Amino acid sequence: MIIDFHTHVDEAPAFGWIDPPEKIVGLLDDAAIDQAVIMTYTDLPGLNPDALEYIVDAAGRFPDRLIPFVRLNPTFPDSAGPLLDRAVELGVRGVKVHPTTTLAHPAGDATVALLRRCGQLGLPVLFHCGDDPYTTPQAMGLAAEAAPDCAIVLGHMGGYLHVDDALEEAERHSNLFLETSAMPYPTRITETVERIGPERILFGSDGPGCNPALELDKIRRLELPQSVEEQILSRTAMKLLGG
Repeated sequence: MIIDFHTHVDEAPAFGWIDPPEKIVGLLDDAAIDQAVIMTYTDLPGLNPDALEYIVDAAGRFPDRLIPFVRLNPTFPDSAGPLLDRAVELGVRGVKVHPTTTLAHPAGDATVALLRRCGQLGLPVLFHCGDDPYTTPQAMGLAAEAAPDCAIVLGHMGGYLHVDDALEEAERHSNLFLETSAMPYPTRITETVERIGPERILFGSDGPGCNPALELDKIRRLELPQSVEEQILSRTAMKLLGG
């Protein structure tokens, strides 16, 4: 079993993004990946008021392959809360937050409130993590401290410039998980296994922008012990998703 914890399905012509579910499923097939977490490019509330229904419908068309996450903007707490409740009713399994597009600090009151609610519901929260505004690992560490019951996933393991910071924050906070997509230094994954264990590492591709087959090859070429590779490729994700 292989689960890609970070992919996108959306059709937003205003941004030039036309990525229907068939596109990511085709890439999963090419890479022999069994399932993928999917999320939109746009936030709710936002340009597409039907984004929740869209992502749920996309997953419903491929129920054995796609796992829906809802992408929320915490700066609208009167909307984000009801949207989260509605998402849970529709079978959404987690939340995506992108602090650059929402301009919401991960440890700000609105985001922390959302994280604590997700912790109560048992929903993991995937953050874009890198060097964009409000996305550094240190900001995520403050959020993890404020919402210790929420499983917080750092997308891209801190990206190009902040892998060291992501590792240090994960060592400090046991509710932080590191996801491997688009992180260009594969040997740092081996170091991460040694420092925090494979139980808090997740395979992700950020497809279709990044090719899932190439991102998977990044893991495979590390020649990790089979049990460690299986943990990264599926077991950690299954635990966060309640499987």
